[in-house]
Parts: sequence; structure tokens; C-alpha cells
Amino acid sequence: MKRLAFAALASIFWCGSAVADPAEGMWRTEPGDTGGYLHVSVYECGAAICGVIRAAFDETGERNTGYEHLNKRMLWDMQPKGGGSYGDGRIWAPDRDKTYNSRMSLEGHALEVSGCVFGICRGQMWKRVN
Repeated sequence: MKRLAFAALASIFWCGSAVADPAEGMWRTEPGDTGGYLHVSVYECGAAICGVIRAAFDETGERNTGYEHLNKRMLWDMQPKGGGSYGDGRIWAPDRDKTYNSRMSLEGHALEVSGCVFGICRGQMWKRVN
């Protein structure tokens, strides 16, 4: 009986840790001022959500392999708030080299990402790549 109870508890723990956060995956940013866009890999980092720039593309859609910010952290400390919302995080905007307080909201295959400083906010709607 003890073995059965232990096996049940172990399977619950294992299954719970195997469930991925719905925001995890590769996301395409909106085009920036120059028309280029990024692919950002969003993943769990401890109890939070983080994101790293994995690819950059120019305005024609050509991959920019020389992009200086590849593999740099863009999102960190995003806390799940429930219902597809995340908050209390930080986002780094490579086009302005500034870091902002951030929040996100997931709706299907779209991730609304915003950053604010002193009550002034700007945001983008990212689309899921995979």
C-alpha cells in the first residue's frame, strides 16, 4: 500500500513538472523602426518566465546572422498571474537600449508584451512561431 501511495505521489509530481507554461515557445516581434523583427525564445526560468533573442531578420525577411544582440536576455522575472496574464517582469528594448517594467498577456497565438517607465508604456503584439 505504501508503494502504491508513493507511486501515485511521484506520478503527480512528475506530471506537474512536465506541463509547460502556455507562453513558452518561439515568438516573432512586431517590426521595429527599420522594418526588421526578432524571434524571441520564451521559457520557464525557475518560477518565472524569461526570453532570449534567438534570431534577427531585416525588413525583407532575410536572417541577420551578424545581429549584435543574438542570445541576449530580453525578458526576465515575468510572474504568472493566471488567466494568461504575466506581470512584475522586466523587458529590455534593444532598439533603445533601455529596460522597462513589463507585463504580458497571452491570447491564443498572440502575446501582448508591454514595457512601462514612469507611467509611459509602449507595447507590441508578438505572434507565435512554434
